[in-house]
Amino acid sequence: MCPQRRKRSRNQRRRDNRREWDNENLQHVLRETESEPATSAPSSASSSSAAPELPGFYFDPEKNRYFRLLPGHNNCNPLTTEQLRQKEREKQRERSLAEDDNPRKKAPRPGQNMALLLQKRQFGTISGKSYCRLSNEVQVCGMKRQQLELVNANLMNKMLAMDSSCERVFIESDVSHAGAKYGLMNLSHSSRTQSPLTMTLSDNLSFTNRKVRYACWASVSRTDSHVLMCVIGSGDTPGCVRLLPDTFYGSSRTGPELLCSFNITSALTCAWCTHPHYDRTLSAGAPHRVIVKNVESGHTKNYDVNSDVLTQQFIPRSPVLFNGCRSGEIFGLDLRKRGGGLMQGWKTHRFQQESAITSLRVLNDHNYLLAADMLGQIKLWDARMSKSVQQYKGHYNEHLLLPVHVSEPEQLVLAVGQDCYTRIWSLQDGRLLRTIPSPHPVSNDLIPSVVFSSNLGGPKGPPGLLMSIKNDVFYFPYIKDSEDGG
Repeated sequence: MCPQRRKRSRNQRRRDNRREWDNENLQHVLRETESEPATSAPSSASSSSAAPELPGFYFDPEKNRYFRLLPGHNNCNPLTTEQLRQKEREKQRERSLAEDDNPRKKAPRPGQNMALLLQKRQFGTISGKSYCRLSNEVQVCGMKRQQLELVNANLMNKMLAMDSSCERVFIESDVSHAGAKYGLMNLSHSSRTQSPLTMTLSDNLSFTNRKVRYACWASVSRTDSHVLMCVIGSGDTPGCVRLLPDTFYGSSRTGPELLCSFNITSALTCAWCTHPHYDRTLSAGAPHRVIVKNVESGHTKNYDVNSDVLTQQFIPRSPVLFNGCRSGEIFGLDLRKRGGGLMQGWKTHRFQQESAITSLRVLNDHNYLLAADMLGQIKLWDARMSKSVQQYKGHYNEHLLLPVHVSEPEQLVLAVGQDCYTRIWSLQDGRLLRTIPSPHPVSNDLIPSVVFSSNLGGPKGPPGLLMSIKNDVFYFPYIKDSEDGG
């Protein structure tokens, strides 16, 4: 017999002996478990807790037997710890989805409903501002999920940015042979139709490219005339920052528009300035630097920083740019100051969180901004005191660049976590108002993208939440006045 065949037979005998030893131990444990007297009829949960834990094994209460946990995924039908966790998460999501579909959900605050709030308002015990905020909380708690259909839509995966009029949403769709396809989802509202919201998808079939890391609207020739996007590199093709006109999508073209691409190969994020003196200026965050560029003249400034810049946002109508870094630092940059070196005297504000910053949102009151990090923390900062004044608990994130949304008219903060749950908080006191489970199974590739507005589809549009996941779009409208009161 050759040495290799002798070695294989020896290994086979060892595996057979090991399997027999495991079976004997399992049968011995099961006999001891069955011989114990039962005081009452155990449920499935109590039977699983009564079974002793064995290292490397999992007891299935439904099948009443042990299964060996395999260390890897290269075996036939493996049973691993990660699969067990995924199974438990899916059961929890189904339970949460059933609770969320319940027409009578738990109120965000004890005893709060629209009838009681209206009575307090009539008696003058609460102010008009408090009435609006609390009534919005009741409306958010009562939003019901509706599935909408897109007109002329083949693929719809992720909503990236909504324009200032809440009529258009820039979206990205996965294309198997070309990476991604970009388009605009047009929202329209009509009181004459049964559906409160109509969505039409406009795209350019000839334009396919790599995936977008971040996108925002830019006002070049008019308000929200372009989409500024940070494109991820692929293979030998480096990433870049693109500025695309909205006339690029659909058949209507009003005339020649600025279309350009900037070779900022390592760009991680981007932002557009709305200040009148810097109305053609964009910024890009990159490893250890901030790049500010004029799209007409091409003039560029570089600001050296000590960490990777992951997220940016300009103060509205101001040349001050807030940046969030991988180190957890948040700092302000004034474009009126000269580009900095090691001294970094151009930093106007400096805050520090415990982990990498994933999203920044400057409020209309420029003294406050929201910041989220990879520890799942969402904090409200007072820029005047460089102090955190509020925290929004419950968000889950470990390593993804997940956005945070804020709707100031309704005083709401929204974020989708890595666990695929959408959470809504009160902006004022940080109370968690609503947790919406994903309609699809939880996966890192199927994290929902959401947008919220008080006038979806235009100035007279209805308020509510839009959620996009896979090829489905769900609409969560505010409950009608006739349904308020529970």
